[in-house]
Amino acid sequence: MGRVSTTPRRAGVALAVLTALLVSGCSRPAERRPDPTPTSAAAPTATPAPTASVPGADPDARAAALVASLADEDLVGQVLMPYAYGDAATRVSPGSAAGNQALAGVDTPAQMVEKYRLGGLILVGFSADDPTKGNQETTNVDNPKQVRALTDGLRAAAGRLPAGPAPFLVGTDQEHGVVTRITDGVTLLPSALAAGAAGRPELTEAAWRAAGAELAAMGINLDFAPVADVLVTRSTVIGSRSYGANPKVAAGQVAGAVRGLQAAGVAATVKHFPGHGHSAADSHEGLPVLDQPRKTLETGAWPPFSAAIDAGTMAVMSAHLDARSVDPGTAATFSHKLLTDVLRGQLGFQGVVITDGMNMPPAKRWSPGEAAVRALKAGNDLILMPPNVRQAYDGLLAALRDGSLPRARLVEAATRVLTMKFKLADRPTPELSTLAGPAHRKAAEDLAAAAVTVLRGACGGGVRGPVTVTASGGREHTRAALTEALKAAGVEVAARGGTVVHLVGYGDGAGDLRADAAVTVAMDTPYVLAKAKSPTLLATYSSSRASMTALAGVLAGKTRPEGRSPVPVTGLPATTCGT
Repeated sequence: MGRVSTTPRRAGVALAVLTALLVSGCSRPAERRPDPTPTSAAAPTATPAPTASVPGADPDARAAALVASLADEDLVGQVLMPYAYGDAATRVSPGSAAGNQALAGVDTPAQMVEKYRLGGLILVGFSADDPTKGNQETTNVDNPKQVRALTDGLRAAAGRLPAGPAPFLVGTDQEHGVVTRITDGVTLLPSALAAGAAGRPELTEAAWRAAGAELAAMGINLDFAPVADVLVTRSTVIGSRSYGANPKVAAGQVAGAVRGLQAAGVAATVKHFPGHGHSAADSHEGLPVLDQPRKTLETGAWPPFSAAIDAGTMAVMSAHLDARSVDPGTAATFSHKLLTDVLRGQLGFQGVVITDGMNMPPAKRWSPGEAAVRALKAGNDLILMPPNVRQAYDGLLAALRDGSLPRARLVEAATRVLTMKFKLADRPTPELSTLAGPAHRKAAEDLAAAAVTVLRGACGGGVRGPVTVTASGGREHTRAALTEALKAAGVEVAARGGTVVHLVGYGDGAGDLRADAAVTVAMDTPYVLAKAKSPTLLATYSSSRASMTALAGVLAGKTRPEGRSPVPVTGLPATTCGT
């Protein structure tokens, strides 16, 4: 568990160079600035300072040198990370083009990058063509080959910009578990809660190193993961995305995930500071309140964030949460006390602070421009998913020029973003052929096997065949995956009759239980097991293929389940078999 430090860590920027920039003002002369609202899809190029273009040079020095060469418009673009519609950089469907026009006044993602000098883009799993469709054919994340082509196209567009020497940021929410943007053709890890049940950070680190290598192969260098929230409430928006209710256990797991991901060349973003697991409300619907005393947050919510900082996380995501004991009535996203005084001052974080989605209700109380300015002034460095890119860009530029956004704050934010980029620079991109390979599958399966928990019943011996597998909520693919794994493990499987193994998953309640099930398995949070009558209760905390393979090993009597429930379940022990 990382300590909650009382002294800031050493700053990670070239302070002498940065100070000189702040004193002199780093913008170009006014006559060389383009119009505040550019209308052309093309942006002017510039020759950056030589240091910025030297591979292997110190990231701080490269960032400071590049900032010194950038105009105001480029600095503003570096602190924006919107989304764009379409499955390719330069050719999109008519629906995607219309969506991009409404969002940013452009047709394609590449045009958005060039017009607003963007420092990065987040890949999303929704479409402008038909948001109601279950299978949308033109999302950003259809399959690995398509994602790699998209990211290559985005980088080609960014390479023509003045900030081109710095790697373009491409991020996505690849948490594994219920929030996983890319699901086809990749190695899927068990959920964070499963890793918490396993309680072995070295397995988590190995699994996330594999996951990071696959993201890097697709051209993604920033992952909005892992979740560092401690699950002390039955939050449905966090749930199995958390590593559990014990801050010490969660801290070790989060640190392992950060180390694994960043060892593969992908920046980790721990979230959601100051701790979404301490509220059961959903920040996608309103502003959740954390009403715990500050000491409770310090000891119960912040240790995983501190551990991630000690592990070297490159980014932390601020949350739309009202921590009443620190800054009552203000969402953390806009709280100088939480982001600057606590996160940077008390916990000592010197990397990039990224907002949660600015298209969420707590951020939409202001216009996109004003919200972006407020977020930067509070201490964020990267503005994620503004609901209107043009308005956010223009608002930041206008505030910079009228003095309401201090130049020093913008320069500091852009320098942090560019420093992170240069830390990710000069690494070879793995081949797509490495995806879902044997070594990666083994890392996922080892973690999943260590997670399986018995909360009621025998610890070994397996079940007698024939076995019938049932699943609530129409989860045919999961039922099929377990059926296949059981057959591979030598268990006889029948269409009906025999021993019933019943699977319950995310969002399932007591009404989805089966009274005749000999074995009930929780594939998400295990709270539902408190009402299950089955003589054997198991938890995998995940419905991934790796988790179903691990479950089959236990049911076949070939593997001893040694997981420990990372959250308390009323009336049940945390484990009956594990240590």
